Amino acid sequence: MKSRGSGLLKLTAVASSIAFACAAQANPLLPVQNLTFSSYTGYAPKTLFSAVKPTSWYRGTPGPQGDLVSIDAPGTATVNSQAHGNSYPVYGPFADPPPGGNFVQADGNPDFESSFNQDISGLTVGQTYDLSFWQAAGQQQGFTGDTTEQWIVALGSLGSVLNVNFYSGTANCGSNISCGKYYDTDSSAEIHTSTLMNTPSQGVSPWNQVTLSFTATAATQTLSFLAWGDNGNTENLPPTVFLAGVNSPALPEPGSLALFGAAFIGLGVTWLRRGKRDPQA
Repeated sequence: MKSRGSGLLKLTAVASSIAFACAAQANPLLPVQNLTFSSYTGYAPKTLFSAVKPTSWYRGTPGPQGDLVSIDAPGTATVNSQAHGNSYPVYGPFADPPPGGNFVQADGNPDFESSFNQDISGLTVGQTYDLSFWQAAGQQQGFTGDTTEQWIVALGSLGSVLNVNFYSGTANCGSNISCGKYYDTDSSAEIHTSTLMNTPSQGVSPWNQVTLSFTATAATQTLSFLAWGDNGNTENLPPTVFLAGVNSPALPEPGSLALFGAAFIGLGVTWLRRGKRDPQA
């Protein structure tokens, strides 16, 4: 005769299997270090990326108008900080990222930013790796205008990074007076773009998780991120792009949660019915 306790154990085991399946990764994760920028050797956030000096990460050369890439501590996206460089505030309310930890804030105007990078070792040539991260967007306080934002992400040869070429005139930039075009210093680098965010004037685009896939071509390569706003328009609206939780555990999709809930309820009903038929169970 089976007890309700053994039935409950089976129910829990099946539910755990469903949850594990929902969270399974298709490919191994790219072995990135310091996923939430919480380890650093410089000044405490909120301040410029180059002043915080997050462990394992390094900056490219700042844009021609200066350096507006920062590391933010939780709760500081809407705070103006002049410590060790200008780290501007965006409109709120602005939620902290779901995985927690510090996060990157970058001006998407190519005049004011450049890539941040990490050298990745231990790769298997020919292996495809997944890279996930959380992104959000906002607009600097005091500015107006709808903006678009995304991240450009590259995996190239050791030391190669994303960079920007600048152009002027409508022949190169459409209706814009000037614009930027991104490229990787390794012409054979694999480059992907994240989901495009559309941010309303004085508004925010909430955190959303992005997953990209890269195939390794060497045992050690350079991962490079570049904030990209308004398709390279250098008009200073400005589009502000946020990044957090690189390769943090994925949260189950709503559909997966619904499937998990339905399965759990169904198993529970079956277990209770069996218990009613066997009063000594």
